Amino acid sequence: MAALQPLKFLTVQPIAKHTATVIFVHGLGDTGFGWKPVAEMFKADSTLNHIKWVLPHAPTMRVTANMGMEMPSWFDIYDFGFQSTEDETRILHTVHSLNQIITAEVDAGIPANRIVLGGFSQGGAVTIFTGLTSERKLAGLAVLSGWTPLANKLKAMATPSMKSVPIFWGHGKADPLVKFRFAQHSVDFLHNDLAISSASPDVPEKGGLTFHAYDDLPHMTNEEELRDLSAWLRRILPKE
Repeated sequence: MAALQPLKFLTVQPIAKHTATVIFVHGLGDTGFGWKPVAEMFKADSTLNHIKWVLPHAPTMRVTANMGMEMPSWFDIYDFGFQSTEDETRILHTVHSLNQIITAEVDAGIPANRIVLGGFSQGGAVTIFTGLTSERKLAGLAVLSGWTPLANKLKAMATPSMKSVPIFWGHGKADPLVKFRFAQHSVDFLHNDLAISSASPDVPEKGGLTFHAYDDLPHMTNEEELRDLSAWLRRILPKE
């Protein structure tokens, strides 16, 4: 495997004074540009216009489950049943690269407790692993249509502070790719194996998991989920 290179990324600057950052990780076959419209929409909200968005681009690689086709991917996927051996090496490489972006934000003056890491699908998988094993306690984690990869390693590497990290998890019940049962299994794992409690609806910023299930939603996001995510972000990253 080639030497690990720093990730390229797209930045969407805030309108107001920059006091918080969201790093959002796209899914398989996409790029950071795929989530730029969402970042632009959120920054137009006067309650979220202090947030800078960092949208990394995955490297291009062959993806076994897609007949070996080359596409942007954070790691190889061997089958979409997620029952086979996982690509541990590339997952951990991606985790390292995301931690480098987090470090760069901290070095630039944004404390870890003002940084949210989020992602969709494959990006959500690396988000949950990165956030729960990071040496820094982040403001929160947002997982859309994702799953928990490398469960045994995640359990071994999870840091004590992760129990109080706010987590937003959204998933469509009609998802044909990352099936809804994978989200249910992941949430059960977080509750039962990592002892992460459910968040209080009134104070999600105090920590714990907020889970949203969406009827008739396939492998994508929609207005309802984005409204829920924006409401959560207002609590997690309020204006200072």
